[in-house]
Amino acid sequence: MLKAAAAALAAALALVVAGAAEAQEEAPPPPHQTWSFDGVFGTYNEATLQRGFAVYQQVCSACHPVTHLYFRDLEKIGYTEDEVKGIAAKYTVTAGPNKEGQMFKRPARPADHIPGPFPNDEAARAANNGGLPPDLSLITLARDGGPDYVYAIVGLGFTKPPPGFKPIPGTYYNQYFAGNHIKMPPPLHPGAVKFDGQPASVPQMAHDVAAFLNWAAEPNLDERHQTGAKVVLFLVVAVIVFYAAKRRIWSRIPH
Repeated sequence: MLKAAAAALAAALALVVAGAAEAQEEAPPPPHQTWSFDGVFGTYNEATLQRGFAVYQQVCSACHPVTHLYFRDLEKIGYTEDEVKGIAAKYTVTAGPNKEGQMFKRPARPADHIPGPFPNDEAARAANNGGLPPDLSLITLARDGGPDYVYAIVGLGFTKPPPGFKPIPGTYYNQYFAGNHIKMPPPLHPGAVKFDGQPASVPQMAHDVAAFLNWAAEPNLDERHQTGAKVVLFLVVAVIVFYAAKRRIWSRIPH
């Protein structure tokens, strides 16, 4: 009996693993996009990052936190100190305790973390049909494809399901999500965000928010690229100097 039960359990686990593997294979790799920060000499584009922050702020922040970001970090993408103060002041954070030992609410300051939409994970699940919206601070490092993955999910993935596809109740079809069932409804719609008074297209918003989230995960990428370029230049100069020295030294020695 025990052997039979063990065999049945093993078979069930094998089916689960096989099903999970198949679900993973159902999602094609995200198509590569052109990013300003690609390559050794790539850099972030401040206008793109600011538009991406607008998309996060007006759309994504309703469900997803970016817990690793402070408001003051926004100065690195081109906002002035006064603009950052104005952005922060629109948020409310919990502070304290005060002299009476009570926590209290106050407008956020540049030194505060950008607050998430929910006080805890349980509240987030309760508001999202049991699903936990992931923290987007490091999403481009946590997912294969990085910004390509984010762009594919929100910009390309929500399409008409193929014939015979049976959606799980409470989910949506997304061709780039593993298993194709995602609890997040399509977040971007034409005109959802206005850039400089003009509504943006879904591909534009998807591209900009993916770039912003890549910056959120790797804010020092520009500095690393600059350091790498300096190291390469130093090595090139060093090779030239050493080669010239070698030629000078060996030229004195008769062959």
